[in-house]
Amino acid sequence: MSGLVVVGVDGSASGLAAAEAAAREAQARGAGLRVVHAFLWPAMHVALEPSPLGPPGGGIRNMVERLVAEAVERARATAPDVDVSHAVVTGEPLTVLEAQSRSAELVVVGSRGMGGFVGLLVGSTAAHLAAHSRCPVLVVREQPSADGPVVLGVDGSAGGERAVEFAFAEAELRKAPLVALHAWTTWNAPLPAPQDASEPYANPPGALAEAEERLLSEALAGHRARYPGVVVEHRVVHGRTREALIDASRSAQLMVVGARGRGGFAGLLLGSVSQALLHHAHCPVAVVRAAGTHH
Repeated sequence: MSGLVVVGVDGSASGLAAAEAAAREAQARGAGLRVVHAFLWPAMHVALEPSPLGPPGGGIRNMVERLVAEAVERARATAPDVDVSHAVVTGEPLTVLEAQSRSAELVVVGSRGMGGFVGLLVGSTAAHLAAHSRCPVLVVREQPSADGPVVLGVDGSAGGERAVEFAFAEAELRKAPLVALHAWTTWNAPLPAPQDASEPYANPPGALAEAEERLLSEALAGHRARYPGVVVEHRVVHGRTREALIDASRSAQLMVVGARGRGGFAGLLLGSVSQALLHHAHCPVAVVRAAGTHH
């Protein structure tokens, strides 16, 4: 762990909420917090400094300094003991935050920014960063349930191992219970082989459900021993994954998912379930990419 949480801010209400959430994350980790604003030079010739004909506090540079100062103030008020630094970096937000993620253990962003369009539920920076970041990304959405559990979406894929580890660590940091949720349907569940190889490839009623229960237990194996203080609830749901996780997010304080699951296509960096949660979850969503998937 690097001991650093990075939060991207842009002057929006969503960005300020992200600064507060990032301060709490840094406090729980005993880490420092870096408030980052990505500054894009105006396409047209616009003076950065105040105009001689305007107020002394005008100009783009002063505006940027004010929005960063407000985010820093929010963060320090939320977690006074956290060491907060700030940086204004020239560049496109996704490029800047992806670079910042290389030295961070967590990057936090708001779900919508200043460039958000009416009807667009999640900003492009949040979605693209979740697909490209070198560390887990926390996207701050609706106000979470303060005493709710951490909910982990489990699909049994090798790529979801880091998400399982992250969820256990978050539950321990937050002193919260962990709900490990696995949803399945007869269309996405692999048919278990018969117990007797001489029998036809068919299974008695309940075999699929038992196989999915086993998949969930195997995905959590080893983690419970490393986090003995975390109370874990196994929840196997017969239904669509997206709907099951969105429903569980209503009472959660955090949702944790991998970037891609078993149904991912080669070259697709962010799976459909992760994207659906970024758009529709009722709590903050942490997206954790698998090791070795960085491009």
